[in-house]
Amino acid sequence: MSARIPRARLGEPSQRHRLIISLIMVGVLLLSGRLIWVQGLDASARAEDAVAQRTVTRTIPALRGEITDRNGTVLASSVQRYDLWVNQMQVDEYLENSKTAEVTGVEAAAVELAPVLGWSVSRTEEALTGDAGFSYLRKNVEPEVRDAAMSLRIPGIGSDPVADRIYPAGSVAGNILGFVGSDGTALAGAELSFDDELRGTAGKTTYERGAQGQIIPTGKQETIPAENGSDVVLTIDRDLQWKSQQIVAGAVEQWGATGGSAVVYNAKTGEVLSLAEYPTYDPNDPGAAEEQDRGNRSISNVFEPGSTGKLFTLAAALEEGTVTPETEYEIPYEMWFDGHRVKDSRYHEDQQLTLAGVLKNSSNVGTVQISETLTPQVRHDYLRAFGLGEATGVELPGESSGLVHPAEDWTGRTRYTTSFGQGYSVNALQMVSAVGTFANDGVRVQPSLIAGTRQDDGSVRPLGEPERTRVVSSGTAETMLQLMDNAVEDGRSSASVTGYAVAGKSGTAQVGDGTYTASFIGFAPADDPNLVVGVFLFGLDTFISGSRSAAPAFSELTTFALQNQGIAPTGVAGRELENEWGQES
Repeated sequence: MSARIPRARLGEPSQRHRLIISLIMVGVLLLSGRLIWVQGLDASARAEDAVAQRTVTRTIPALRGEITDRNGTVLASSVQRYDLWVNQMQVDEYLENSKTAEVTGVEAAAVELAPVLGWSVSRTEEALTGDAGFSYLRKNVEPEVRDAAMSLRIPGIGSDPVADRIYPAGSVAGNILGFVGSDGTALAGAELSFDDELRGTAGKTTYERGAQGQIIPTGKQETIPAENGSDVVLTIDRDLQWKSQQIVAGAVEQWGATGGSAVVYNAKTGEVLSLAEYPTYDPNDPGAAEEQDRGNRSISNVFEPGSTGKLFTLAAALEEGTVTPETEYEIPYEMWFDGHRVKDSRYHEDQQLTLAGVLKNSSNVGTVQISETLTPQVRHDYLRAFGLGEATGVELPGESSGLVHPAEDWTGRTRYTTSFGQGYSVNALQMVSAVGTFANDGVRVQPSLIAGTRQDDGSVRPLGEPERTRVVSSGTAETMLQLMDNAVEDGRSSASVTGYAVAGKSGTAQVGDGTYTASFIGFAPADDPNLVVGVFLFGLDTFISGSRSAAPAFSELTTFALQNQGIAPTGVAGRELENEWGQES
């Protein structure tokens, strides 16, 4: 009988020992493989992930460029400010190694920081307490506040540079400048129109931080500095802009208008020297003003020009050679044209007026007679050539182009009313630019508000040349100057300017809501004009002529503008033409 060989049992110590050793070896092999993978084959990726997790990138905002007037006076600028922040987890370290401090940590930090922030100690302690890795303490503080806070060397207290936009002249040119939002985003006016030039390019700083948010001194650090924006130079003159706003505000208040505009324009260069509004607003606090007062009425309000539109009818007829200043007209108070009644603004006996007298007396009846020497299409084309019915292209948002209907739509009464400034709509700057054609040898120059951007050497680089359009001949322009000069009786008219011959025309027209718009546009010296000035009053409750309401403001503004721009009298008296015919000598 053979002997039995005993089988090893799992419970025996030797068997268990071998099994445990095998499992340990397998585990060691797995861990070793993982370590080889992590520390060898995958080490760079793991390291990059770790660096990425502790790397922080913060934006360095660029300062917006300044906006200045034509003389370099600052109207808008950005000043350096700081946002103070705290890593609450680090504040407990304050004075922890001090051997003399009786109070440390948050409590001590609050006592030191409170007067710097202008807060109570309890409020400051509350802001410093917690486990937030980042929270703002105070935003937009001045550099001296930031420096005082950082000089305390409280762990976890930091700052970021930001920019604050300020407007040193307050409401002066507010409707031109516009404003920016709390985050520096351009929202209106020149700030928005020239944002590409003004805003600059933000920089950034990148660094590694520890578990509690502290900067790791030996870690990766990189800074790309911000590039500040360019300075933009406007064509306006601050002093003239201020005076324009004062004058138009006074006229609005005096005559009970809802608003007003005043424009001073250089007819030869196209430069807008002032573009004033009332009511206006302070761009330092735009939210305090009504929304409708934060735009620019000079380009957004459209209205029928009224009698100032007669200038374009006369210019077209003169250019086409169908009339002369001496052409004679029989002018009754009212007259019927193809079944449509046209009357003058005031009753008068029958008159015998020359074309010059028609303009001087602002006769609707006479103007229609002149217009009938031309086809509606010809008159329409001249209105468009004067720039009416299209945007001026001035560098501000929100411009309305007005409306000049096609000539084929001038049916019924419109055929006749368009001759004396009714039946089409314009804005104030359009009208000043159009009338300025006569002051510039018959060439209309596109209005502009920007002179250019200021370069490092102080020079100004233009952003383009204004468009120039010849509308009428030099001869017609000179004749229109004479007619407009003749229309203003120097020394007797409310539009007169002491020492200067004035040429101009008033206008009054009813608006669809039943109110009236009154205006006066003109220039001086009449024999050698340069500046064109227009004053406009909107929302008058009753008919008040432009000669009565807008002309005195025109006189005051023109007087100041001539002195401001250093334009001396020429010594040439105003021209007087024959206004009547058939009178006994």
